[in-house]
Amino acid sequence: MRGPHNLIRLVRTGATLERTGAMRAVLEAFNAPPHLRLAARVLGWPFKWLGDRGDPSLPPATRALTALGPAYIKFGQILSTRPDVVGEDLALQLRVLQDKLPPFPTEIAKKTVAEELEIDVDEVFSAFSEPVAAASIAQVHHARLAGTGEEVAVKVLRPRIEQAFRRDIDAFYFAARAIELLAPSARRLRPMDVIAHFEGVVTGELDLRLETASAAEFAANTEGDSGFSVPDVKWFLSSRRVMTLNWAEGIPSGDVKAIDAAGHDRAALGERVLTMFLSHALRDGYFHADMHQGNLKVAPNGDLVALDFGIMGRIDAYTRRVYAEILFGFIRKDYRRVAEVHFEAGYVPADRDVDEFARALRAVGEPIFGMDASRISMGRLLTYLFEVTERFGMETRTELILLQRTMVVVEGVSRSLNPNINIWDVARPIVEDYIKTNIGPKALARDLVQTARVLGRFGPRLPQLAENALIRQSESQQTTERSQRGSPVIWMLTGAALFALGLICGARFLG
Repeated sequence: MRGPHNLIRLVRTGATLERTGAMRAVLEAFNAPPHLRLAARVLGWPFKWLGDRGDPSLPPATRALTALGPAYIKFGQILSTRPDVVGEDLALQLRVLQDKLPPFPTEIAKKTVAEELEIDVDEVFSAFSEPVAAASIAQVHHARLAGTGEEVAVKVLRPRIEQAFRRDIDAFYFAARAIELLAPSARRLRPMDVIAHFEGVVTGELDLRLETASAAEFAANTEGDSGFSVPDVKWFLSSRRVMTLNWAEGIPSGDVKAIDAAGHDRAALGERVLTMFLSHALRDGYFHADMHQGNLKVAPNGDLVALDFGIMGRIDAYTRRVYAEILFGFIRKDYRRVAEVHFEAGYVPADRDVDEFARALRAVGEPIFGMDASRISMGRLLTYLFEVTERFGMETRTELILLQRTMVVVEGVSRSLNPNINIWDVARPIVEDYIKTNIGPKALARDLVQTARVLGRFGPRLPQLAENALIRQSESQQTTERSQRGSPVIWMLTGAALFALGLICGARFLG
C-alpha cells in the first residue's frame, strides 16, 4: 500500500489546497515570503483541476482539510489551538474541525450500536438524540438509559473510517520515505519513525475498547484532582466501534463568551488547564494527548471536564525525570544544567562540546524570557530547540513527540482562555514539586528500595543467570578463535585461485 501510487495522493493534496483557496490562506497565515508564494502558485495551478472541491459552505482551510480526510483533519485540529502561530482568522476557521464536522445519519449510528452491542436500541435507550458533536473519526449522541433515566453520551465510529485513515497514512509514509531519499540531512528527524508513531497512536483511537480502558485509567489517576473530572464509563455498553460514558454537562472551553456569561474565572481556568497537564505528565506519566478546546468542557460548578480519550500519552519514570530537569533548567535559566541533562540522557552525541551546547541553549532561552508574558511560548521554545539540536546532531526522540505536540496544544488552549498567561510562572511550582519529590536523597533511597525488591524477586535465579552468561561468553570466545585460525587458510586458497586465474589469462594473451 505504500508504493509510488501515493504520489498521486500528494499531488492531489496540493491541488486541493489550491482549488479550495486554502493555499493562499495558509501562506498568508505563516507569513510566507513573496518568492515562496509565487512558487506555490506556479507549481499548484497546473494541477488545480485534480483537487477536491470540498464543501463550498466552509471556509477555505476547513474546506480543504475535510475534503482530504481524517489524518489531515487531525493536523488541522492541532493548528486550531495556536492562533499565535497561524493567526486568529485561520485558527477560528480550523476550530470547526474539532467537533462541528458534517455528521452521518442517526439511523446508521443506531444500526452500528445494535450490531456491536447485540441489543435492541429502543429497549435499552428511552431516548437517542441526533448527533450533538461530529469529529474526524466518530460522532456523539446524547441518550437516556431506559429504567434508570441516567443520561449518557454514546460515541460511534464513522462508517469505513478505518479504510479512509489507512489511505491517508499510506500517503504520509510515501512522503516520509521521499524525504529520507531526497533530503539526507532530514534523516536525523527520522520521518519514517515519526509517521509510525503517529500511526500507532491514531490506530488505537479507532478501537473504542482501548479508549474505554484509557478513560477508566485516567479517571482513576485523576480522582483526587481538584477542579478536574472525567466521566464514568459504561463497560456493558461499550465495544470496538461504540463507547458509552456518563453525560457531562458544561460549556465548551472554546466558547469564551458563554464562559464569561456564566461567571467563570477564565484566568484561573487557563492556569488549571496547564497545571493539570503538567501534573498528569510528570506525576502519573499518563496524560490526555488531545486536549484541544473541543475535548474540554467547563462544568456548571467550574470544574474542567475532559472528553475523548482516544489519544493518550505515556512516558516512563526516567524520561519524566529528564523532561522535568530540562524544563526546570530553562525556568531557572541554568543552561549549563540543561546541556548536561541532554548529554546524560544520550540525546546529544558524547563527542560534542557541552559548553558550546550550553551557549547555544542560552541563545534560545534568553530572548524568550525577555518577552512580555503574552508572548512567552513553549511552542516557540520547541521550534528554536529543534534548530539548535540539529546543529549538535540530536536525533528525533519519537517517545517525546506526543508529549511535545500536546504541550503546544495545551499552551494554545490556556492562552485562548487567558491571553496574558505566563506559561513559565504557572509551570514552575509543578516542576519544582516534582523535582523535590523525584530527584534527590529521598528519590535515591526509594530507587534503592525498588532495586532491592527486584533483586529479591530474582535472587534465587541469579547464580544460574550468571553461569549461563559465562557459558555464552566462553562459547563466543571459542567461535572467534576458530574463525581467526581458519582465516589464513581462506586467504591462501583465495591467493592460489587468483594466481591460477592470472596464469590462464597470460597464456591466452601470449597465445
